[in-house]
Amino acid sequence: MFRSALSHSRPLVNKLARHMSTMKAVVVERIGGPEVLEYKDHPKPQVSSGKILVKNHAIGVNFIDTYHRSGVYPLPTPFVPGREGSGEVVEVGEGVSDFKVGDRVAYVDAESYAEYTAVNSLAAGKIPDNVSYDDATALLLQGLTAWTMVRDGYPVKKGDYVLVHAAAGGVGLLLCQMANLLGATVIGTVSTEEKAALAKENGAHHTINYSHEDTVARVNEITNGQGCHAVLDGVGASTWETSLQSVRRLGTLISFGNASGVVPPIQISCLSDKSIKLMRPKLFSYLATREDKEKWFNELFQLQAEHKLKLRVHKTYKLEDAQSAHVDIQSRKTTGKLLIEL
Repeated sequence: MFRSALSHSRPLVNKLARHMSTMKAVVVERIGGPEVLEYKDHPKPQVSSGKILVKNHAIGVNFIDTYHRSGVYPLPTPFVPGREGSGEVVEVGEGVSDFKVGDRVAYVDAESYAEYTAVNSLAAGKIPDNVSYDDATALLLQGLTAWTMVRDGYPVKKGDYVLVHAAAGGVGLLLCQMANLLGATVIGTVSTEEKAALAKENGAHHTINYSHEDTVARVNEITNGQGCHAVLDGVGASTWETSLQSVRRLGTLISFGNASGVVPPIQISCLSDKSIKLMRPKLFSYLATREDKEKWFNELFQLQAEHKLKLRVHKTYKLEDAQSAHVDIQSRKTTGKLLIEL
């Protein structure tokens, strides 16, 4: 009788064991378009030394996810895409002393399109009590990208002219707000009048609709022919020459994204006529130590706590709808942040 009952229970035990060891995730098994994003069962990550396991509540969708999926920034396949999320700590690895089970955290630089994510503790920060999971995720990766850019890449100061390409996008809206906050005159490029209005609501003093205006001519008009102290370009190939022409003498050009494609190889001498400083930042260089991580996370969350930043969530998706999120973000028709909610 006992042996019979035990044998009948084994399928249930095996089913529970499989359930505990797997999770739902979006997986890329081959490089390609949005159609390669597969929603399926996937092994639940194990927590190793220095890491925490996070049960995700909100996941950020960013352009870098499309670069990984399409092979612009190649990753070994198969992989779970996504580089940003927030949720609750459910397990703590050996050597981690600054997090405990139950902490609410937001993180970057980890595979996030999944129910659970194993996160290096250096890439995570505790969410203030008055900040929701959605808001923390809407702010973190794009906010850190923007804030490190205007505080370190080019330290924006009062009286500067700053050109922001794609000013109504997720990073663009934050760059407009932050550069304005630091005292700059902000010029934003957009593709529609609706996006121009949104950029102005978020701190842009001037907008240039590149669908029918000459960006360089308008920049020269606004700056009395001097050009901008800094050009912040997340668009890439299609705006490179415009950005180069829009920087003033001794100015700074920061190329931080490839929304229109990768900037082709350049002759470094193209910087010499105006002695232009060129930077290609990578956010995770700013998070390499615990001290650096705490500095940038704390500064960003402080801005939010003081209500100095406005967040705009364009749309939220279910995890199984990740393909739609990628189609939308690459359409150039979205404004603000795209989120996946669990």
